[in-house]
Amino acid sequence: MNELLLHLGIVWMTSVLAMSAVWYIQKRTGNAGFVDVAWAALLGVAALYYGVVADGALLPRLVVALLAASWGFRLALHLLHRVLNEEEDGRYAHLRAHWQGHQGKFFLFFQAQALAVGLFSLPFLVAASNPVPELTATITLGICVWLASLVGESIADLQLARFRSNPRNRGKTCRDGLWRYSRHPNYFFEWLHWFAYVCLAWGSPWFVLSLIGPALMLVSLCWVSGIPFVEAQSLRSRGDDYREYQRTTSMLIPWFPKNSEK
Repeated sequence: MNELLLHLGIVWMTSVLAMSAVWYIQKRTGNAGFVDVAWAALLGVAALYYGVVADGALLPRLVVALLAASWGFRLALHLLHRVLNEEEDGRYAHLRAHWQGHQGKFFLFFQAQALAVGLFSLPFLVAASNPVPELTATITLGICVWLASLVGESIADLQLARFRSNPRNRGKTCRDGLWRYSRHPNYFFEWLHWFAYVCLAWGSPWFVLSLIGPALMLVSLCWVSGIPFVEAQSLRSRGDDYREYQRTTSMLIPWFPKNSEK
Protein backbone atom coordinates (compact mmCIF):
# COMPACT_ATOMS: atom_id res chain seq x y z
CA MET A 1 0.00 0.00 0.00
CA ASN A 2 2.88 2.39 0.76
CA GLU A 3 4.20 1.93 -2.77
CA LEU A 4 0.77 2.66 -4.24
CA LEU A 5 0.52 5.85 -2.20
CA LEU A 6 4.01 6.91 -3.29
CA HIS A 7 3.21 6.50 -6.99
CA LEU A 8 -0.15 8.23 -6.57
CA GLY A 9 1.57 11.10 -4.78
CA ILE A 10 4.07 11.52 -7.62
CA VAL A 11 1.27 11.60 -10.19
CA TRP A 12 -0.73 14.07 -8.12
CA MET A 13 2.19 16.47 -7.56
CA THR A 14 3.09 16.31 -11.25
CA SER A 15 -0.53 17.12 -12.06
CA VAL A 16 -0.52 20.05 -9.61
CA LEU A 17 2.45 21.60 -11.43
CA ALA A 18 1.01 20.87 -14.87
CA MET A 19 -2.42 22.26 -14.00
CA SER A 20 -0.80 25.41 -12.61
CA ALA A 21 0.84 25.95 -15.99
CA VAL A 22 -2.42 25.22 -17.80
CA TRP A 23 -4.25 27.67 -15.52
CA TYR A 24 -1.78 30.34 -16.66
CA ILE A 25 -2.48 29.45 -20.30
CA GLN A 26 -6.19 29.80 -19.55
CA LYS A 27 -5.56 33.19 -17.97
CA ARG A 28 -3.73 34.42 -21.06
CA THR A 29 -6.11 32.95 -23.65
CA GLY A 30 -9.45 33.28 -21.85
CA ASN A 31 -10.24 29.65 -22.67
CA ALA A 32 -10.60 27.20 -19.78
CA GLY A 33 -11.13 24.26 -22.12
CA PHE A 34 -7.40 23.53 -21.91
CA VAL A 35 -8.07 21.96 -18.50
CA ASP A 36 -9.85 19.04 -20.18
CA VAL A 37 -6.95 18.54 -22.58
CA ALA A 38 -4.49 18.50 -19.70
CA TRP A 39 -6.66 16.13 -17.65
CA ALA A 40 -6.76 13.54 -20.42
CA ALA A 41 -3.07 13.92 -21.32
CA LEU A 42 -1.97 13.61 -17.70
CA LEU A 43 -3.92 10.39 -17.33
CA GLY A 44 -2.11 9.08 -20.40
CA VAL A 45 1.23 10.02 -18.84
CA ALA A 46 0.18 8.39 -15.55
CA ALA A 47 -0.63 5.15 -17.38
CA LEU A 48 2.83 5.07 -18.96
CA TYR A 49 4.44 5.83 -15.60
CA TYR A 50 2.56 3.04 -13.84
CA GLY A 51 3.41 0.64 -16.64
CA VAL A 52 7.08 1.24 -15.89
CA VAL A 53 7.17 1.45 -12.08
CA ALA A 54 4.31 -0.77 -10.83
CA ASP A 55 5.22 -4.13 -9.31
CA GLY A 56 2.79 -6.26 -11.32
CA ALA A 57 3.64 -8.86 -13.96
CA LEU A 58 4.94 -7.63 -17.31
CA LEU A 59 1.81 -8.45 -19.35
CA PRO A 60 -0.73 -6.45 -17.31
CA ARG A 61 1.69 -3.54 -17.05
CA LEU A 62 2.13 -3.49 -20.83
CA VAL A 63 -1.60 -3.78 -21.47
CA VAL A 64 -2.45 -0.98 -19.05
CA ALA A 65 0.25 1.30 -20.44
CA LEU A 66 -0.86 0.67 -24.03
CA LEU A 67 -4.62 0.90 -23.56
CA ALA A 68 -4.87 3.67 -20.96
CA ALA A 69 -2.19 5.84 -22.56
CA SER A 70 -3.78 5.43 -26.01
CA TRP A 71 -7.15 6.41 -24.56
CA GLY A 72 -5.76 9.43 -22.73
CA PHE A 73 -3.72 10.82 -25.62
CA ARG A 74 -6.50 10.19 -28.16
CA LEU A 75 -8.98 12.07 -25.97
CA ALA A 76 -6.48 14.87 -25.37
CA LEU A 77 -5.91 15.36 -29.11
CA HIS A 78 -9.65 15.30 -29.79
CA LEU A 79 -10.27 17.92 -27.11
CA LEU A 80 -7.31 20.04 -28.21
CA HIS A 81 -8.66 20.21 -31.75
CA ARG A 82 -12.00 21.37 -30.38
CA VAL A 83 -10.46 23.94 -28.03
CA LEU A 84 -8.31 25.45 -30.77
CA ASN A 85 -11.07 25.62 -33.37
CA GLU A 86 -14.17 26.53 -31.35
CA GLU A 87 -15.20 29.13 -28.82
CA GLU A 88 -14.81 28.39 -25.13
CA ASP A 89 -16.98 25.49 -23.96
CA GLY A 90 -20.34 26.74 -22.72
CA ARG A 91 -19.75 25.16 -19.32
CA TYR A 92 -16.64 27.23 -18.73
CA ALA A 93 -18.11 30.37 -20.27
CA HIS A 94 -20.96 30.00 -17.77
CA LEU A 95 -18.50 29.57 -14.88
CA ARG A 96 -16.51 32.58 -16.08
CA ALA A 97 -19.65 34.71 -16.01
CA HIS A 98 -20.79 33.25 -12.68
CA TRP A 99 -17.39 33.82 -11.07
CA GLN A 100 -17.03 37.20 -12.80
CA GLY A 101 -13.67 36.09 -14.19
CA HIS A 102 -12.19 35.54 -10.70
CA GLN A 103 -8.87 33.83 -11.45
CA GLY A 104 -8.40 32.55 -7.91
CA LYS A 105 -11.52 30.43 -8.26
CA PHE A 106 -10.32 29.17 -11.62
CA PHE A 107 -6.98 28.22 -10.06
CA LEU A 108 -8.73 26.18 -7.37
CA PHE A 109 -10.88 24.55 -10.04
CA PHE A 110 -7.79 23.56 -12.01
CA GLN A 111 -6.19 22.13 -8.86
CA ALA A 112 -9.33 20.10 -8.24
CA GLN A 113 -8.76 18.60 -11.68
CA ALA A 114 -5.19 17.75 -10.65
CA LEU A 115 -6.61 15.82 -7.70
CA ALA A 116 -9.06 14.14 -10.08
CA VAL A 117 -6.14 12.94 -12.21
CA GLY A 118 -4.73 11.13 -9.18
CA LEU A 119 -8.06 9.55 -8.27
CA PHE A 120 -8.93 8.50 -11.82
CA SER A 121 -5.44 7.09 -12.37
CA LEU A 122 -5.82 4.71 -9.42
CA PRO A 123 -7.48 1.93 -11.49
CA PHE A 124 -4.49 2.07 -13.87
CA LEU A 125 -2.11 1.57 -10.96
CA VAL A 126 -4.17 -1.26 -9.48
CA ALA A 127 -4.33 -3.05 -12.83
CA ALA A 128 -0.59 -2.53 -13.39
CA SER A 129 -0.01 -4.14 -9.98
CA ASN A 130 -1.70 -7.36 -11.09
CA PRO A 131 0.76 -10.22 -10.41
CA VAL A 132 -0.89 -12.67 -12.87
CA PRO A 133 1.67 -13.19 -15.67
CA GLU A 134 -0.43 -14.94 -18.34
CA LEU A 135 -3.19 -13.81 -20.70
CA THR A 136 -6.32 -14.64 -18.71
CA ALA A 137 -10.00 -14.47 -19.63
CA THR A 138 -10.42 -11.28 -17.60
CA ILE A 139 -7.50 -9.56 -19.33
CA THR A 140 -8.96 -10.58 -22.69
CA LEU A 141 -12.36 -9.27 -21.59
CA GLY A 142 -10.78 -6.00 -20.51
CA ILE A 143 -9.19 -5.55 -23.93
CA CYS A 144 -12.54 -6.29 -25.62
CA VAL A 145 -14.37 -3.79 -23.40
CA TRP A 146 -11.74 -1.16 -24.18
CA LEU A 147 -12.02 -1.76 -27.94
CA ALA A 148 -15.83 -1.72 -27.88
CA SER A 149 -15.79 1.54 -25.92
CA LEU A 150 -13.33 3.16 -28.31
CA VAL A 151 -15.33 2.14 -31.38
CA GLY A 152 -18.64 3.20 -29.82
CA GLU A 153 -17.36 6.60 -28.70
CA SER A 154 -15.72 7.23 -32.08
CA ILE A 155 -18.96 6.40 -33.91
CA ALA A 156 -20.96 8.72 -31.62
CA ASP A 157 -18.46 11.56 -32.13
CA LEU A 158 -18.52 11.10 -35.92
CA GLN A 159 -22.31 11.02 -36.04
CA LEU A 160 -22.54 14.23 -34.02
CA ALA A 161 -19.84 15.96 -36.09
CA ARG A 162 -21.62 15.01 -39.32
CA PHE A 163 -24.91 16.35 -37.97
CA ARG A 164 -23.36 19.63 -36.85
CA SER A 165 -21.56 20.13 -40.16
CA ASN A 166 -24.91 20.50 -41.96
CA PRO A 167 -26.05 24.17 -41.76
CA ARG A 168 -29.69 23.04 -41.96
CA ASN A 169 -29.32 21.41 -38.54
CA ARG A 170 -28.43 24.64 -36.74
CA GLY A 171 -30.57 24.93 -33.60
CA LYS A 172 -31.72 21.32 -33.86
CA THR A 173 -30.95 18.28 -31.69
CA CYS A 174 -29.05 15.33 -33.15
CA ARG A 175 -31.14 12.15 -33.18
CA ASP A 176 -29.03 10.26 -35.71
CA GLY A 177 -27.60 6.80 -35.08
CA LEU A 178 -26.61 6.21 -31.47
CA TRP A 179 -28.05 9.60 -30.50
CA ARG A 180 -31.53 8.17 -31.08
CA TYR A 181 -31.04 5.77 -28.15
CA SER A 182 -29.05 7.92 -25.71
CA ARG A 183 -28.78 11.65 -25.17
CA HIS A 184 -25.09 11.14 -24.42
CA PRO A 185 -23.79 7.98 -26.15
CA ASN A 186 -20.26 9.40 -26.16
CA TYR A 187 -20.42 9.72 -22.38
CA PHE A 188 -21.87 6.21 -22.08
CA PHE A 189 -18.92 4.66 -23.89
CA GLU A 190 -16.56 6.89 -21.91
CA TRP A 191 -18.06 5.41 -18.73
CA LEU A 192 -18.02 1.86 -20.13
CA HIS A 193 -14.33 2.24 -20.94
CA TRP A 194 -13.48 2.38 -17.22
CA PHE A 195 -14.75 -1.16 -16.73
CA ALA A 196 -11.85 -2.34 -18.90
CA TYR A 197 -9.45 -1.59 -16.04
CA VAL A 198 -11.70 -3.39 -13.57
CA CYS A 199 -11.28 -6.50 -15.73
CA LEU A 200 -7.53 -5.95 -16.05
CA ALA A 201 -7.20 -5.56 -12.28
CA TRP A 202 -8.77 -8.95 -11.51
CA GLY A 203 -6.12 -10.82 -9.51
CA SER A 204 -4.54 -7.69 -8.07
CA PRO A 205 -4.43 -7.52 -4.25
CA TRP A 206 -6.02 -4.07 -4.53
CA PHE A 207 -8.72 -5.12 -7.02
CA VAL A 208 -11.60 -3.41 -5.19
CA LEU A 209 -9.93 -0.02 -5.69
CA SER A 210 -10.29 -0.41 -9.46
CA LEU A 211 -14.04 0.15 -9.02
CA ILE A 212 -13.26 3.78 -8.19
CA GLY A 213 -12.88 4.48 -11.91
CA PRO A 214 -16.39 3.67 -13.16
CA ALA A 215 -17.94 4.94 -9.91
CA LEU A 216 -16.23 8.33 -10.09
CA MET A 217 -16.92 8.67 -13.79
CA LEU A 218 -20.63 7.93 -13.30
CA VAL A 219 -20.89 10.55 -10.54
CA SER A 220 -18.91 13.06 -12.57
CA LEU A 221 -20.94 12.57 -15.73
CA CYS A 222 -24.39 12.47 -14.17
CA TRP A 223 -24.15 14.90 -11.27
CA VAL A 224 -21.01 17.04 -11.38
CA SER A 225 -19.41 18.37 -14.56
CA GLY A 226 -20.75 16.40 -17.50
CA ILE A 227 -24.40 15.94 -18.32
CA PRO A 228 -25.90 18.68 -16.07
CA PHE A 229 -23.80 21.42 -17.71
CA VAL A 230 -24.26 20.10 -21.25
CA GLU A 231 -28.01 19.76 -20.87
CA ALA A 232 -28.40 23.18 -19.28
CA GLN A 233 -26.58 24.67 -22.26
CA SER A 234 -28.69 22.62 -24.68
CA LEU A 235 -31.90 23.83 -23.04
CA ARG A 236 -30.74 27.43 -23.34
CA SER A 237 -29.89 27.05 -27.02
CA ARG A 238 -32.55 24.60 -28.24
CA GLY A 239 -35.44 25.00 -25.80
CA ASP A 240 -38.54 22.90 -26.47
CA ASP A 241 -36.81 20.69 -29.03
CA TYR A 242 -34.33 19.56 -26.40
CA ARG A 243 -37.03 19.17 -23.75
CA GLU A 244 -38.81 16.76 -26.07
CA TYR A 245 -35.51 14.94 -26.61
CA GLN A 246 -35.11 14.65 -22.83
CA ARG A 247 -38.63 13.26 -22.51
CA THR A 248 -38.23 10.59 -25.18
CA THR A 249 -34.57 9.56 -24.94
CA SER A 250 -32.56 7.77 -22.25
CA MET A 251 -30.06 10.04 -20.52
CA LEU A 252 -26.99 7.78 -20.56
CA ILE A 253 -27.52 4.05 -21.11
CA PRO A 254 -28.78 3.43 -24.67
CA TRP A 255 -32.41 2.30 -24.79
CA PHE A 256 -35.35 2.42 -27.16
CA PRO A 257 -36.89 5.92 -27.32
CA LYS A 258 -40.36 6.69 -26.04
CA ASN A 259 -43.06 7.79 -28.45
CA SER A 260 -42.94 11.48 -29.27
CA GLU A 261 -45.88 13.72 -28.41
CA LYS A 262 -45.30 15.74 -31.54
